Order: sequence, then C-alpha cells, then structure tokens
Amino acid sequence: MESKKGTDWALLRRVIGTARPFRYLLSMSIFLAIAMAPFSIAQPFIVQKIVDDNIIGGHKDGLIFMGLLFILVLLVNVVMKYYFIYVTAELGQSVIKDMRGRVYRHITELRLRYFDKTPIGTSTTRTINDIQSINDVFAQGVITIVADILTLIAVVAIMIYTSWRLTAIVFMTMPFMILASYVFKEKVRVSYQKVRTQIANMNAFLQERITGMRVVQLFNAEGRQAELFKKINHDYTSANLDSVFYYAVFFPVVELVSAVALALMIWLGARGYIQDKVTFGALVSFPLYLNLMFRPIRFMADKFNTLQMGFVASERVFRILDSNEVIPNEGTLRPLKLEGKVEFKNVTFGYDENHPVLHDVSFKINTGETFALVGSTGSGKSTIINLISRFYDVSSGDILIDGQNIKSYELKSLRTRIAVVLQDVFLFNGTVLENITLRDENITPKDVRNAAITIGAHEFIEKLPGGYQYKVSERGSNLSVGQRQLISFVRALVFNPDILILDEATSSIDTESEVVIQHAIEKLIEKRTSIIIAHRLSTIRHATSILVMSDGKIVERGTHDSLLANKEGRYRELFEKQFSEALL
Repeated sequence: MESKKGTDWALLRRVIGTARPFRYLLSMSIFLAIAMAPFSIAQPFIVQKIVDDNIIGGHKDGLIFMGLLFILVLLVNVVMKYYFIYVTAELGQSVIKDMRGRVYRHITELRLRYFDKTPIGTSTTRTINDIQSINDVFAQGVITIVADILTLIAVVAIMIYTSWRLTAIVFMTMPFMILASYVFKEKVRVSYQKVRTQIANMNAFLQERITGMRVVQLFNAEGRQAELFKKINHDYTSANLDSVFYYAVFFPVVELVSAVALALMIWLGARGYIQDKVTFGALVSFPLYLNLMFRPIRFMADKFNTLQMGFVASERVFRILDSNEVIPNEGTLRPLKLEGKVEFKNVTFGYDENHPVLHDVSFKINTGETFALVGSTGSGKSTIINLISRFYDVSSGDILIDGQNIKSYELKSLRTRIAVVLQDVFLFNGTVLENITLRDENITPKDVRNAAITIGAHEFIEKLPGGYQYKVSERGSNLSVGQRQLISFVRALVFNPDILILDEATSSIDTESEVVIQHAIEKLIEKRTSIIIAHRLSTIRHATSILVMSDGKIVERGTHDSLLANKEGRYRELFEKQFSEALL
C-alpha cells in the first residue's frame, strides 16, 4: 500500500512537472483556486447578516447596501469561476498538446522490434485516449480538488464561527458521507481501469480488422469477425455500465445523507432558536453552508477517480516515453556521401533472442557492385537489408560500411544515404508529390519531375487528374499496384542514395512496368551500390554477385552463369523451379 502511495505521489509530481513550460497558466489556476474560497462562502454569510442585522435587528437602512454587496460578490464569484474553468482547461490542453507531440516523436524513434510486438491500436490509444485522460488531471483533477478542499475548509471554519451547535449537528452525518465516498472511489477506480483496458482492446481490434478488410471479405469472415467484435463491444459496455452503476448508487446516497443532515439541522436548530442559542440568520444561512459543504464532498470522490485514472493513463504514457526500445544513436560520423562498401562479419541475429534468423553470416559488397540476395521465404534475405538500414542491431558480429562499424554512424545521416524500395508499398493520404518528397523541403518539384522521367513514371503521373497534385487515398488504394511501386521507386531515387536496396520491388509489377523499372535500374546501378532481393531470378542475370541463402545461412555465391553451372546447387534448383512454373 505504501509503495502504491509512493508511486502515485511520484506520478503526481511528474504529471505536474509536464506543466512547467506553462507556468503562467499553472500559477493563474492556483491563484484562482485560492481566491475563490472566500468568495464562495461570502454569500451565505451576507444572507445571515441581512437576516440578523437588517431584518430581525430592524436596521432597514443598510438593506439596500447589503443586497448590492450580495450581487457584487455573486458576480465576482461567477467571473472567477469562469476564468478558473477556462484557465485550467487551457492548461490541460496545452500540456496534452505538448505531450502528444513528445509521444509521437518518441514513437517514430522506436526500433521496429517495438512495433513487431505492440498492436498499432494500443499505440493509438496511448497517444490519443490516455493523453486525453492526463488533461483531466488538470481540468478536473488536482487543481479543482485543491479548490474544493480550500472551499471546504473555509465553509467549515465559517460554520463553526457562525454556530458551533449547528455545525456539530451537521457533522453527525459526516461519517456516513465519508464512508460512502470512500467505497464509491474504490469501486469506480477498478471499473475505470477495466474501461481503459477494454478501449485499448477495441482500438487494436478495429485498427487491425479495418486495415485487413480485404482479407476479411476475401475469405467471407465478416460474420466471424462481427462475433469477435460483439464480444469485445459487450465487455467494453459492461465495464462502462459498472461505473454507471456505482454513480447511480452513490449520488442518491449523498442526497439522502445531505437531506438527513438538513432535517436534523432544522429540527434541532429550531429548538436552539427557541432557546436563544441559535440566531435566526444562522438558521437561514446554514442550508446554504450545508450545500456548499456537501457539494465539493460529493464531487471530490468523482474527481479523485478522475485523478486516479489520470495516473493510470499517465503511467502508460510515461512507460512509452521511458521506453529504451530505441536504436542507440551514439554514432558521430555524418558523411555527406558513402562509397557504398558493405561487409558482414560473422553476423548472427534473431527477432526473438531464442530463435536466430541469421547464423554466422559473412560477405562483402564492393563499391558500385550490384549484389543480389536469393532464397526461399524465411531464408533471411529481408533481415539482411533490415540490418543494413539499422532497423535492428545484430546479436553478435559486426556490420561495416566503408570500413566503419555501422554503429559509428549517426542514425539519421546513415539512413539518408540509403534508400529502400519495398514490395509492399505504403503510400500516405496526400498528393503524389508529397508521397515522393515526404514533405522534405530540400527536394524541389523539379527534382521530383527529373527523377520520375528517369524512372519512366512521369508519363503515368501526368495522366492522373491534377498530375503530381493528384490526391492519393490512404495506403494508395486509388492507384494500381504497379503505379504505387513506380511512385515508391521515384521516392527512393529522388533522395539520391549511395546504397540502393530493392526488396522484391518488381515481384508485383506487370511485365510492361517491369521493363521500365529494369531499364531505370540498369542506369542507376552504374552510380551506386545496389542490393537486390529478387523473386524473379531472371531480373538479376546481370548482377555482379549473387548470394544464395537458406535457413539463415549462405549456401552459394557467384554470378548467374556460374551458379547455374552447378547442377546440384540451390540456385539452379530455384531457377529450374521458376522456369517450369512459367511454362505451366
């Protein structure tokens, strides 16, 4: 329990610390929270004075002044509450805007291993829903709780000053209020945690199914997926209804306790008035004090839960920010150009430490060489290019680029000099031009046009409505596979890389488009080191060197002709298999 309290206090300090860039808003909200307390209790006190001094006491001359004073205090209180609500909301929105940017930047720097094991919907929940809960810590949590506590202290103090007898009567019901608030707080906290878990599950499910809708419909799985969603939706609804149930019980209980307190106060207070122990003004003002006292208690329990959920959400967000699942970027080399020499020295690697994908792999690629990787699915080809781009770090061994360990290069500088064209092209929602430049201001429309002409993509882009300003749908769904591939090729070329990697870039393209790309490749490889993962072995006939992989190991190396000459070789086996399939 003590450990949990310590954790909560540490989280509270860290959450409050996120407001440091917005000290003015934080200071203003605290000032307003303090200033509102005396103005909140001033109205019942003025009512008491009006009754005792001006009505009962017969001093009618001061009645107009006290009435105007009451209106003035009321207006000031309303204005201060308006600014308090607005300033705390602005503070919360400012904090989460800043944190949303920090979380997004951090997520973009995480290594791919994080995305391999974390559903995208979960990251989306952390970035949107959980950060929104941190806003509630400021807008409805800690600062409003402070304001309520100050108001409560001020109300109790003025009640004791006005009539300790009536105050004692009211406090007879306080243990029941405290017990009800505590039970409510604990029950709702648990239900809120279930709600957060269920909404993360729902986001992950929806993101995955909507992204894979083509597969769902292709295999007529709509009904089965609907049943799965029905269960998740039911669990999410049940979690919300649990919290609603506790609210439905708590607030009537609070009303009952406050009604009993009011009844006791009127009953016993009337006897006190008859015995001249309580003034009539106190008897009139105490129901107002009672409302001011029970209202913050009633809402404080809910706000403590809001604060608790803010802690749960902030803990999840901070867990991402504190994540060390990043590629260490301690390199200092920032070359403007690479020679393009690549060497693997006894490299072993596995996405899972217990299951290596590459086993003691060693090879060299010389400057300007066209290097091809061949092998069946799962042989380790794509893993090699992932390691060259340093999306992952090797388990053992070394990767050298231009004779320097790959870890010696500053990460952004290294990836700037390497371009990758993948088989599965990802295009963003935006124009063709934006998808090629990725909003890099250093790349001009002229550069894009020249690259497109070189690749042979300019003609088809110009035919699109709007040309380079044609609006691409999410994931490029309004373009053909070949068109998407050509755009990705232009995107790789326009960055003018020193090392060009093609990961089965022509496997999904029709014959006509493949001829265009093959022509472009032949021109490109004269200027840079090229690494080609080829599904169609016919496309790598002119490769300087071909590496044949099997089960994460190198089984053959040579040129196309030399490998074909080995009748028992793996390369010849793969080539003959493709040739026989083509004839069929």
